[in-house]
Amino acid sequence: CLSHVESGFAKYGLAIGVDTAQGRPGDELEYTAASGGAAFIVGLDNLLAVCEGRCSWSSDTPDFWRREGQKYPVHAGRFTGAPAYFKHIINAAKALMEKLNFKPEDFTYAVFHQPNTKFPIKVAQILGFNMKQIEPGLLSPIIGNCYAGSSLLGLAAVLDVAKPDDRILVVSYGSGSGSDAFSFKVTELIEEKRDKAPLVKHYIERKVYIDYATYAKFRGKINLG
Repeated sequence: CLSHVESGFAKYGLAIGVDTAQGRPGDELEYTAASGGAAFIVGLDNLLAVCEGRCSWSSDTPDFWRREGQKYPVHAGRFTGAPAYFKHIINAAKALMEKLNFKPEDFTYAVFHQPNTKFPIKVAQILGFNMKQIEPGLLSPIIGNCYAGSSLLGLAAVLDVAKPDDRILVVSYGSGSGSDAFSFKVTELIEEKRDKAPLVKHYIERKVYIDYATYAKFRGKINLG
């Protein structure tokens, strides 16, 4: 989307990250699965945050898949960690920081893809970031794993509290596998525009707790014939 706008093919673009996670009953995916998403308008004027640079890292690493016709996905257990999530996020983040000549301390905040709480905290430590930098965008302990929506939801939460000139690192991850790393610098317009839409925390405060039976019914896990 950024490249499309920068090249002049479009004046504005709409970047959307959204997912509804699936998990087989009893699988560890089920209790971390969530649904959610975030959307951003991409343009060249009236910017709330400027993209300073981006890098991608990918490989043929099938750690998560769903065959045609299968109701629930299959994952490779611990294989989803070191050779998949950590390898790609670390390499994408390092490539971007090397490209821009930045260090972890040059960023006010960092947002990493968050399939659970443990992985983003660990990858932040490996790269040299601290909890103060990642906590504002760490939503998985609260809402779970939104898959394709998790990185952009984390960025939205950070923009809800960011100040002008703050720098934000965002690193996504997708099974298969690949990671995209972005560096954003917040502009003065953030203070003027921030309250024109509900904050992420406001959406979370509206939550309604339901029991497992209701959840299973909503997700089609109970077949009533």
